[in-house]
Amino acid sequence: MKTLVLLSGGMDSVTALYWAAREHEVAGAVSFDYGSKHNHKEIPMAAWHAAQLGVKHDVIALDFMNRLFASDLLQTGGEIPDGHYEAESMKRTVVPFRNGIMLAVACGLAESRGADALVIAAHSGDHAIYPDCREPFMQAMADAVKHGTYAAVELLRPFIDFDKTEIVRRGAKLGVDYAHTWSCYKGGDIHCGQCGTCVERREAFVEAGLVDPTSYEDTGPLPARPKVAGLAPRWP
Repeated sequence: MKTLVLLSGGMDSVTALYWAAREHEVAGAVSFDYGSKHNHKEIPMAAWHAAQLGVKHDVIALDFMNRLFASDLLQTGGEIPDGHYEAESMKRTVVPFRNGIMLAVACGLAESRGADALVIAAHSGDHAIYPDCREPFMQAMADAVKHGTYAAVELLRPFIDFDKTEIVRRGAKLGVDYAHTWSCYKGGDIHCGQCGTCVERREAFVEAGLVDPTSYEDTGPLPARPKVAGLAPRWP
């Protein structure tokens, strides 16, 4: 199957790229510059991995999101909260309908490139705070993508039932160099170590029993994971 991978440059999407390269033919990878505080750190990582695999990499500007949307993840928003990734406070970093917009654009690119499928790295840890990462939404988008294209493009979400720890385990087996990935939402010189995405990153390496190659400003104690009703069970 010929696939187009949504590639942010974070751990999940990079792992999805290597998964797609093993399981399918990769027609290309696409990143979106939508004005997040960490876009300038993520996108070079995406480009690096695409180059490693010899995959065509496109960057599409969605600057209207930064100008018009309300989210602390955006440059126009407030400060990024510290704490656990699944905490209620992290809802401030939700960019409204971000995945819907990106999937719609990527779908058009996929059909233009003759791709049969899109690959997105949404996972169970996202479900707590991001409504556009949950399976009901993904299934609805899969139906829209399939019925809205001549090629009946499929939407593949290989990690939808996995947590970050399982993704890291699988990525390690695929040979992913996680030193060339970016997670920190603050977008500083190095990972802050205490924002939700840094906490999730640190936690994943610890639970996977793998060496974390990341430099952090702060490696203080990890906060406890909140109890979130309806969240998919974590993989052992």
